[in-house]
Amino acid sequence: MADGSGGAAAAARGPVGRERMFAAIRASKRVLAGSSGGARTIRDRLDDLAADAPAAFDLDGWTDIYGNDDSVIGELERRTAQALGTEAAAFFPTGTMAQQVALRCWAGRTGNATVAGHPMSHMEVHERDAYAAVSGLRMVHPTSAARPPTAAEISDLAEPFGTLILELPLRDAGFVLPSWDDLTAAVAAARDRDAVVHFDGARLWECGPHFGRSLPEIAALADSVYVSFYKTLNGISGAALAGTEDFIDEARTWRHRYGGQLFQQWPAALTALTGLDRELPRLPEYVAHAKTVARALDEGLAGAGVPWFRVHPEIPHTHQFQVWLPYPPELLNEAAVRQAEETGTTLFRWWSEPTLGGPPGVAITELTISASALEWTASEVRAAVGEFVAYVERVREEGVREGRG
Repeated sequence: MADGSGGAAAAARGPVGRERMFAAIRASKRVLAGSSGGARTIRDRLDDLAADAPAAFDLDGWTDIYGNDDSVIGELERRTAQALGTEAAAFFPTGTMAQQVALRCWAGRTGNATVAGHPMSHMEVHERDAYAAVSGLRMVHPTSAARPPTAAEISDLAEPFGTLILELPLRDAGFVLPSWDDLTAAVAAARDRDAVVHFDGARLWECGPHFGRSLPEIAALADSVYVSFYKTLNGISGAALAGTEDFIDEARTWRHRYGGQLFQQWPAALTALTGLDRELPRLPEYVAHAKTVARALDEGLAGAGVPWFRVHPEIPHTHQFQVWLPYPPELLNEAAVRQAEETGTTLFRWWSEPTLGGPPGVAITELTISASALEWTASEVRAAVGEFVAYVERVREEGVREGRG
């Protein structure tokens, strides 16, 4: 670790904000925690698009016009349906819109506007109650436990529901998944209640290794599936809704009504196609390495004498997982950015208070293990963790001296 002079200069630049964090990550020689967003300038993304686009699609073709079928949008929709093993797929500008449309269609088809879902799901936590405010739906919860609902909990719901939505993986609970047997049982329980099943599969792409099943086998359990193109595949933006031909035809109608019939979306589609070509085949490798990294983080934090911590899940279900530490997020962000600035190593990205609350003074970060992490050995992770904890102690001591601790 540096002698501290760099820390004074970093502190002089002020508290950790978006630009300081991104600049430190972008300048780092080694980065453990990958991410599909941030730490990339507009020029970086344009350079990537120019380099990758020729392999993704014929650039002498015309740009898309309102998502016409013979455009890059049409190609992306066909490739997505093929990857998921569904009859058809429709491109959407956002996942929030895609899921609103899916649930709106199912409410009309089932005659029941009640949705069974998890209180920690993206729809409940991150979408400002759009399903209720925009689509007129209501949600009931089979469970409030920090895991997907069980078949028994679905069967025991006290009122009828038209659609069961399962978020795979359940992100805010720690990117957790059920077992394959539990998933199939949950789907069967919904069918026994005369309900349809929709998968919130924003991150479905990386679920195959945990289930030991292919994407088409997983998607076949549901009546409709939503996937994201930027959360895992590093696209600029965009999502898709997949299912039967007749369902997707109806979804396209509602997409227009919801304002999703954009004039042109070819940059997002090109990056999504690149993600299908480049990132999708590598996800099993990322998932496997996430287990190595999680174990090394656990060992490194224990070896550094951190009084309490949690790596969750202890064995990650996908290539993403959480780390919890007993310090304020502001302290951890300062330590993380100083480590990046002074050593050229980015171990952690952004720390924050838990989304759904928690004890004061506890912070959480999410790690995504992707290409940049594959070169890290377990011993290198443990060493970087020890270095990070030393930065944490230094920043904490500075705060105590200045009356902030």
